[in-house]
Amino acid sequence: WYLTGSVAILTDALESTVNVVAGLIGIYSLYVSAKPKDTDHPYGHGKAEFLSAAIEGTLISVAGLIIVYEAINNLVHPHPIQKLDYGILIVAATAVINYITGSICINTGKKNNSLVLIASGKHLQSDTYSTIGIIAGLVLLYFVQLWWIDSAVAFIFAFIIMFTGYKIVRTSVAGIMDEADATLLKKLVVTLNTNRKPNWIDLHNLRIIKYGGTIHLDCHLTVPWYMNVHEAHHEIDVLSALVKNEYGESMELFVHSDGCLEFSCRICTKDDCPVRQHPFEKQIEWTMANIVSNKKHAVNTL
Repeated sequence: WYLTGSVAILTDALESTVNVVAGLIGIYSLYVSAKPKDTDHPYGHGKAEFLSAAIEGTLISVAGLIIVYEAINNLVHPHPIQKLDYGILIVAATAVINYITGSICINTGKKNNSLVLIASGKHLQSDTYSTIGIIAGLVLLYFVQLWWIDSAVAFIFAFIIMFTGYKIVRTSVAGIMDEADATLLKKLVVTLNTNRKPNWIDLHNLRIIKYGGTIHLDCHLTVPWYMNVHEAHHEIDVLSALVKNEYGESMELFVHSDGCLEFSCRICTKDDCPVRQHPFEKQIEWTMANIVSNKKHAVNTL
C-alpha cells in the first residue's frame, strides 16, 4: 500500500494485519480451551474459542469500516497510484500463502472440532478469493487508468469482509448461547435411526452442547421396565459406543434411562417382550423435532 497508494491494496493489507492479531488471540484461546476441567469449569474451558472467534469477527468488521472510510476519502481527494505492477505481484504472492495456510487450518480444525482453527482457516481462504478479485480490479486499473476503479474495488471487498466478520460473530454467539447445531443433530438422527436396537423403545429430551473441541450430549433413553440396572446400563454403553464411533472420543454422553410405560407397547418393536400389554402398532421414527422434545413418544403423538 505504501509503495502504490492503492486503497484496494490497503483492503488486503488490513485483512492481513487482522489475521496476525486474530491468530495470536486464537493461539491463546486454544491454550486456554486445552486446559483440563476443574472445579470452577466442570465442562472444561472450550468456550474460550467462541470468545476468540467473536473478537476475530469484530476485528474483521472494523477493518471493513476503515476501508470504506479510506475509499470514500480517496474518491473525494483522488491521488495518483504508482508501481501497480510490483503491487500486483506482491499481493498475488500473499494470496497463494493465505490459501495454503487456510487449508491446513481448516483440516486441522475439523479433525479436532476446533471453531478457532476452522474460523481462521475460512478467513484466510476468503482472503484469497477477495485478493483474486482485488488483483483483477488492479489489472483493469493498470490498463485503463481510471482511478475511481481503485475505490470501487475497495468498496466491494470491504462489504465482503464485513459480511465475513458478521458470519464469524454470529457463529460464535450461537456457540456462547448454546444454540442447537442443526447439522450435527441431523447427522445424529440418521445414525440413531440406522442403528436402532429393539430395546431402545424411545429417545427424547436430547440436547447437544459444544465446548470447543468437546461435544456434550445428554438424553433420555426408554428401555423395558423389567431390566435391572446392569442390563439398562449395557444398553446405554451400546448407545455410547455408537455415538463415539461416529464423533470420536471428544464426545461426552450422559444418558438417563427410563422404564417403559403401558402406552409404550404400541410403539415397541421388541418381539420377545414377556409383559406386553398391547399389540405393536407403529414404530415412531426419530426426527430432529421429536428427539429434542421432553415428552415420551406414543402413537397419539404421531
